Amino acid sequence: MTLIKRHVQRQIQERLADYPAVALIGPRQCGKTTLAKEMGGVYFDLEQEPERLRLDLEWNRLVSDKKRIILDEAQAWPAVFARLRGTIDEDRKRMGRFLLLGSVSPSLMVQVSDSLAGRLSLVELTPLLLAELTGKAKERCWLCGGFPDGGVLTAHRYPRWQRDYLALLTQRDLPSWGLQAKPQTTDRLLRMVAALQGQPWNASKVGQSLGLSYHTVNGYLDYLAGSFLIRRLPPYQTNIHKRLVKSPKIYWRDSGLLHALLNVPDEHTLFSQPWVGASWEGFVIEQVTGALSAFGQTVACYYFRTSDQHELDLVLDFGPERWAIEIKLTSSPSPGDMARMEKAADLISASRRFLISQVQQSSGDVRRLSCDLPTFLDCLRKATTR
Repeated sequence: MTLIKRHVQRQIQERLADYPAVALIGPRQCGKTTLAKEMGGVYFDLEQEPERLRLDLEWNRLVSDKKRIILDEAQAWPAVFARLRGTIDEDRKRMGRFLLLGSVSPSLMVQVSDSLAGRLSLVELTPLLLAELTGKAKERCWLCGGFPDGGVLTAHRYPRWQRDYLALLTQRDLPSWGLQAKPQTTDRLLRMVAALQGQPWNASKVGQSLGLSYHTVNGYLDYLAGSFLIRRLPPYQTNIHKRLVKSPKIYWRDSGLLHALLNVPDEHTLFSQPWVGASWEGFVIEQVTGALSAFGQTVACYYFRTSDQHELDLVLDFGPERWAIEIKLTSSPSPGDMARMEKAADLISASRRFLISQVQQSSGDVRRLSCDLPTFLDCLRKATTR
């Protein structure tokens, strides 16, 4: 199978030229190992005890060599971080020596911030993005999600692969990363979060259903977010004379995992679900945020909602300007859809406004545009890679 060119690869190469170490983080099975090996280096899987021993015995020879050292699942062996710090500090001018791969975010991988602050750059790798795919794979991306082995490239693996993936996370990985919940409780929480796709988070209500305090439920959600399963999209706050919704919205980051949890076997079933609009909304948001991450752009992402129902599904705050985005699952958006989006965009003084749907032909101009997702992603690429 031909390797798929990942958009983030250029960013990784640039960071390796500027830092002694780079950590490539992202969910399990999103392609980190494949990408790292393609870029070259001496590879170690630190979840395997024999690999840890081999690294320990060969350390002095390896660090004096010019080859890059790739440390996969680095969080599995915390002792390596102090050793990395000492080796880097011996020769701070030597760049690109170490490429660390991790399946948890820095909020859970505390050794990164404790041991390697100032010595390491973080790069996130998402599952395959729509813009990285072609043909049938692109068509399957919303249903199956972006995990390379999850059906987007080989359709028959969905949804069995997703169910096995979540079972492994629930029973082994999340407990090993510190989640102190029984697997049955975690499984129930995952299903509840799936049912709440695109809704403001209410920890008290979820906690009551699980027989847990809202503090405990929020702590559990931290682990789901830290393992790249869930996105908490914060509300946009601004000084207007309206009450604003202040709870974050919750989205599953991979649409294939969401659909497997909600027992959706195919597109026909997906389109018949009452929540299909929320699924499409989350898919679009992940494609946008994933593209920004791949481009190496730091852009604050929010949603916006007032108590009297003025709403924007996504707000991108670039600093000098703000983009207002409304997402509709339709092939024929109405003038009313655009008008409602404009009213909400005016409240936050958005410089550009986009209505993203499945329309066949774009209409509008550089400031106001009704378009499909690929067209918007192209606008985003042009605006952030100038």
